[in-house]
Amino acid sequence: MDGKDNQTIIFRAEDGTDVEFSVISETRFNGKNYVLVTEPEGEEAFLLRESADEDSDVLYEMVEDDTEIDAVGEIFRAILTDIDLV
Repeated sequence: MDGKDNQTIIFRAEDGTDVEFSVISETRFNGKNYVLVTEPEGEEAFLLRESADEDSDVLYEMVEDDTEIDAVGEIFRAILTDIDLV
């Protein structure tokens, strides 16, 4: 994903619907991969943590822990100087 334009991730919500996200950037922190994404038509960004299931399929989980969001958010703020992350 790094350095490539138009990368997308399909995220399956808890209600079973699929949501397509555009990848803004990715990073690694504490041995875990993270991606910063946005809905193609949206202005809101979301932080996803990569994991794998028992079949080794790549899965993404929304990060909801404020401490984890703050720590990884600082990395993205340093990487993405041209984007305003709140």
